[in-house]
Amino acid sequence: MPLPLLLFDCDGTLVDSEPLLAEEMSTGLNSVGLPFVPSDYMGEFRGSRFRNIVAQLQLRHGDVCNDQLNSMEAAMRASLAERLANELTTIPGAKEAIEQLSAYPSAVVSNGPEGKIRTALKATGLDGYFAERLFSGYTANCWKPEPCLHLYAASIMGFNAANCIAIDDALVGVRAALEAGMKVIHLNRFPDAETTPENAIMISSMFQLPAVVRQLSQEMSQAAEPYYSEGK
Repeated sequence: MPLPLLLFDCDGTLVDSEPLLAEEMSTGLNSVGLPFVPSDYMGEFRGSRFRNIVAQLQLRHGDVCNDQLNSMEAAMRASLAERLANELTTIPGAKEAIEQLSAYPSAVVSNGPEGKIRTALKATGLDGYFAERLFSGYTANCWKPEPCLHLYAASIMGFNAANCIAIDDALVGVRAALEAGMKVIHLNRFPDAETTPENAIMISSMFQLPAVVRQLSQEMSQAAEPYYSEGK
């Protein structure tokens, strides 16, 4: 059986962008009258699509006109891109894990815009590991926690969902990949605040990832042996 496809989330899994994103969201949302502090993102909305966050806040605090929202989002993303380019670092152990797993086919699957993904990977020197294998919710027109983004990436890469391993730190991504029928590794960096969903494998550090992937790959291969031995 060929090696499984590894589908990496970006923010919070490969790069430590979430604190910067939370700060920029706070500045932008408050500027249009939607109360928000960085801890709101880290606590309630981590990994969610930005416009879904906006929609939830409008339900609580009142509607904001689309022109204001569009202008605010453009300014927020421009400021975030500058900060990502100058301040971003990798999640500890991420680069080492990618290097150790370089024999595996891999891609990045993120709810963020493709430009943001590219900026983050370039700023941290991870762009060379993934080249053009980047899948954005904005390109696929579907976002986690729906399973369609993972399924879209797997299809383009030529893999069935059952032959994929998704690695994600956010519960929205973990649930999306589980619903897609993939094996899922949850990078749970907040075990006191988050519970890893049933059927996902929890790790607390990216340094643990290579060993878990190899073990999981072996189990997947052994499970597939009867299928292949029968010539199917």
